[in-house]
Amino acid sequence: MTSAAPRPGPPLWLLAELTYRCPLHCVFCFNPVDFAQQENELGTEDWLRVLRQGRELGAVQCGLSGGEPLLRDDLEIIVAEAARLGYYTNLLTSGVGLSAQRAAALKAAGLDHVQLSFQDSTREMNDFLSHTKTFELKNRVAKTIKDQGWPMVMNVVIHRMNIDHIDRIIEMAHEMGAEYLELANTQYYSWAFVNRDHLLPTHEQLRRAEQTTDAWRARLGERMRIFFVAPDYHEGRAKKCVNGWGSMFLTVAPDGTALPCHTARMLPGLEFPNVKAEGLREIWFDSEGFNRYRGTGWMKEPCASCDQREQDLGGCRCQAYLLANDAAAADPVCVKSPEHHRVVEAVQRAAARDPAAPVEHPLVFRDPANSRRLGAAVTPGA
Repeated sequence: MTSAAPRPGPPLWLLAELTYRCPLHCVFCFNPVDFAQQENELGTEDWLRVLRQGRELGAVQCGLSGGEPLLRDDLEIIVAEAARLGYYTNLLTSGVGLSAQRAAALKAAGLDHVQLSFQDSTREMNDFLSHTKTFELKNRVAKTIKDQGWPMVMNVVIHRMNIDHIDRIIEMAHEMGAEYLELANTQYYSWAFVNRDHLLPTHEQLRRAEQTTDAWRARLGERMRIFFVAPDYHEGRAKKCVNGWGSMFLTVAPDGTALPCHTARMLPGLEFPNVKAEGLREIWFDSEGFNRYRGTGWMKEPCASCDQREQDLGGCRCQAYLLANDAAAADPVCVKSPEHHRVVEAVQRAAARDPAAPVEHPLVFRDPANSRRLGAAVTPGA
């Protein structure tokens, strides 16, 4: 028996997606596939108001992301206000634009933390996956981060084309003095869904990667914390998406649309409010978009009677929509889902694929031209 969602606590984590503009063209980008059709960005004063309302609501951490947030000329102003309000601030960046001078200005403004993304441990693959020549720049930025005394946090999205390089990726992070390394296996929505046939690894690749990661953990101990975020396609169990829809995570998109997760805008039949028209308190507590999938009351079978429903809260709504064409369906990564066969088939195709054979659909890089071409054409149920 399901129950109505209790009144939520505050959104502890506020993610400010300052822009969708980005100099990189990553094939697994989580920005919307139709990002090029969303060109309006909030102004400085709008973002400062969002920060103030977020703190009044109870938010304590503020992520500054994009796209590439360093493309915003007012980033230092936004950071300074977040620091003044008492947020713990985290800049999620490709490193492009983080010169020594800009880093010093952000440090002076009160920035607490920088997460630097790499695509791979080699210049060739890093630059191929991002479709830019940025590997050497990222190495310089890593040193700049250390010079400013920030915690060195490195993020590498893991997939079929780089998972066999895990050993060298971890070694690179260690050599750069990273305190934290996040090996984030690709989640298949947005651009990663478009490119899934290229990106989905095999069970054997994952097994070897986890063994290698465990060996490095034993070797390094507390000198570097390594987080290996396992892909749910291979686990047969749904994960509690963003710790539960509308439970602690609030995203504000570049145009001011407030979202319970950064990909929720894709879901049909849902209206998400905009911070230019409504305050964060009303958005968080009262909006239909944030309340639709809170708790367990929205669930249908098999989720409604599942003994794991309070643990996984039904899994990812965006993944349910993309794979089952129904945002209220059981997340198809779960073995109990009637649509689980779609995930099994995708994993089987990955295992059977000859690495030397061409893939039916070419790799699609994230850029405005491809965004305008694809638009909202990503087909659910694939």
